[in-house]
Amino acid sequence: MSLSIGIVGLPNVGKSTLFNALTQKMVPAENYPFCTIDPSVGIVPVPDPRLYALASFSKTEKTIPAVIEFVDIAGLVEGASTGEGLGNKFLANIREVDAILHMVRIFDVTDATSTEQIHVYGSIDPLRDIKVINMELILADMESVGQRITKVTRDAKRGDKNAVFEEAICKKVLDVLESEKLANSVDLNDDERAVVDSLHLLTMKPVIYGLNKKTGGNNLDITDPLNFKAITDEIRQSGSEFVVLDAKTEHELSEFEGEDKQMMKEEIDHIDDGIDELIRRSYRLLGLMTYFTTGIKETRAWTVSTGSTAPQAGAAIHSDFQSKFIRANIIDCQTLLDSGSFAEARSSGKLRTEGKEYVVKDGDVIEFMV
Repeated sequence: MSLSIGIVGLPNVGKSTLFNALTQKMVPAENYPFCTIDPSVGIVPVPDPRLYALASFSKTEKTIPAVIEFVDIAGLVEGASTGEGLGNKFLANIREVDAILHMVRIFDVTDATSTEQIHVYGSIDPLRDIKVINMELILADMESVGQRITKVTRDAKRGDKNAVFEEAICKKVLDVLESEKLANSVDLNDDERAVVDSLHLLTMKPVIYGLNKKTGGNNLDITDPLNFKAITDEIRQSGSEFVVLDAKTEHELSEFEGEDKQMMKEEIDHIDDGIDELIRRSYRLLGLMTYFTTGIKETRAWTVSTGSTAPQAGAAIHSDFQSKFIRANIIDCQTLLDSGSFAEARSSGKLRTEGKEYVVKDGDVIEFMV
């Protein structure tokens, strides 16, 4: 199951600051045996008020949220595809993640004496920065596709049908890459996608953009709204989403909770909770959704792929819940909360019994029968 998001971008755009803010939210790894224990990996809970409402409803002893992994990837410089800087490490790390969070700086220093780090190119131009990153990924993918074409061409010339098909698909993708477009922009059927997926291309990964602003700074969304609109239009046209956030302020606020956090936000005139929205959208970008189990001992958010059947969802708890699945009692989270108790939900017919074909919905509360 896809769970990891790699944070990429040019130097000094806020990648590590964001990662530090995320890791302030980290949860204990022992509750998630699939997670990697690595200093560059943050195991981050997905903000979900429904979970804590259920925990209160059940007067539960332990509450466990859904999580995803954010990976802090080395900063990119132009020429990474040919090994410049930490290019080889950068590209190898991207291959290992399931999706990309592309951090882009949209603020400038306020004056010459500012302690804020200067942009690596000396000016703020988000579309330029996006193109630099994308071109390095495109160039790396062009090399991968070119190598595959070289391997299959010989078999294709001998008339091997599979090789002929693969060669044609690879050339189709290469044409798109050579036009400076990402491979995920290619229109593919299921058979073609299977070939392309086997190439593990960097530009096939889904992307979300983090547009990093600075509270009290010169932010493009305010200082140059037309330019900012051009940036967001470009992102939308590429089929991606974006979240505007202030990584530095989010990092500073991550040390506070509850009323203290709210007081700090008001003091610095910070309104947005961009980091929570970023986590939620990243979760959806990975094609994930949440169902819940709840009781006195534990209330837990379980992560499954969108479109999972009840037995497939049960496998998140234990493989027996899939192989020995009989039926499941299911109710929407909000419906259960509104009912006041499981007994009331059952007596009013709102607690349903579903079989193997049931497709789990985000927010379902499930009791499995095996």
